[in-house]
Amino acid sequence: MYTGNLSNLLLNSDSYKTSHWMQYPSGSEYLSSYIEARKGDYDVVFFGLQAFIKEYLSTPITHQDIDEAEMVIQAHGLTFNRAGWERLVDKHGGYLPLRIEAVPEGSIVPVSNVVCQVINTDPEFYWLPSYIETALLRAIWYPSTVASVSHYCKGIIRQALEKSADNSDSLTFRLHDFGARGASSQESVALGSLAHLVNFAGTDSMTALVAASRWYRMDKDMPAFSIPAAEHSTMTAWGRDGETAAFANMLTQFGGEGKSISVVSDSYDLWNAIDNIWGGRLKDEVKNMGGTLVIRPDSGEPAKVVREALERLAVKFGTTINSKGYKVLPDYVRIIQGDGISPNTLGSIIDVVLKAGFSADNITFGMGGGLLQQVNRDTMSWAMKASAICIDGVWKDIYKDPVTSRSKRSKKGRLALINQTQGQPKTIKLDDLSTADNLLRDVYVDGKLLIDDSLTTIRERAGW
Repeated sequence: MYTGNLSNLLLNSDSYKTSHWMQYPSGSEYLSSYIEARKGDYDVVFFGLQAFIKEYLSTPITHQDIDEAEMVIQAHGLTFNRAGWERLVDKHGGYLPLRIEAVPEGSIVPVSNVVCQVINTDPEFYWLPSYIETALLRAIWYPSTVASVSHYCKGIIRQALEKSADNSDSLTFRLHDFGARGASSQESVALGSLAHLVNFAGTDSMTALVAASRWYRMDKDMPAFSIPAAEHSTMTAWGRDGETAAFANMLTQFGGEGKSISVVSDSYDLWNAIDNIWGGRLKDEVKNMGGTLVIRPDSGEPAKVVREALERLAVKFGTTINSKGYKVLPDYVRIIQGDGISPNTLGSIIDVVLKAGFSADNITFGMGGGLLQQVNRDTMSWAMKASAICIDGVWKDIYKDPVTSRSKRSKKGRLALINQTQGQPKTIKLDDLSTADNLLRDVYVDGKLLIDDSLTTIRERAGW
């Protein structure tokens, strides 16, 4: 009985790709394709290619893979290029005769620019660049989109701290990843949460820590951190009448000098929790704990709830005025808002907080579905398109230019990416490169990974 093998690269493609080897012109030798984000609200933070190569392209294809693929594809009603795949195994040891070049991971590139380009290195396999489109594009668009969204949010928070806080030293801990349970799969968590760590050092996705060690060389033992935190079950288990005892237990179990703890406080009545428990019966314990209590609202309209929570905490615990003229709660109490956070709501909440006279230093954010799940290929209009083909030794440009959608017009020719005089990357034809440096660099050639960047290096490129 056939049990299935998800690691078979031949089956990691769209069905219609299996017949494309018969559709190219006679004499086809080389096909050059590129990947870009055609449009979007964010600059591209390129990330994820190295993970894909290590996980999927570093193991050679085998005759067993070919047998399995033939069985599945023919039963599926399609043709199968058995001779081509067998030739690949026999001639290249099962490693893909491809050259994949890309911008360095962590690079920030405006949309509508090439970030990756792939071409076959053996003319017998002109059909191969297109065959891996499904897997390669997916491997790039998802983590790159998450990294781009995360980087955009970092910019919003940075601006708020620069405007309203004495310093921005805590920036990399201001957006915490809450997305593990809402992601579509464990691999999505691994790639998406790791992409977030290009920009930040806070996560509750432990899968990302494993992924960082697996795919990106670790210069440090731990790339991200979290703190003890309550959930509703651990609070409501004490009952409504036991809420004070539940809160006090958190301080007893996890409080202490230099320690931070997060306590969800809206199980029943957030305002009562702030006014009468945290700011009343447990006020002295909070003040004398030696660490920081982070109060977490988890319902209601985020901007209104955060503002009112800050105002109530200010009444109970007082504030000081910082060098920028904004109110700051005592170091031992803060807020984290993790409900309803997206790139749009994040900015709205910060605007409300600052207009109320409070520094952004008072609040940290958590993002779940808005970070890892509420993105798709169309968020930044990612596409992989063939742009040049060599037939009988002659290169020619190929492209699409649909009259019904100018936004889907593709680029022509073999491409390069250069820095313009003003520093902005720009896509040009490889033939026009002249003396300029090509920002695309070889990452994978004929089965070998040529670049093995650490997460630390990638973070530095992204402006850590």
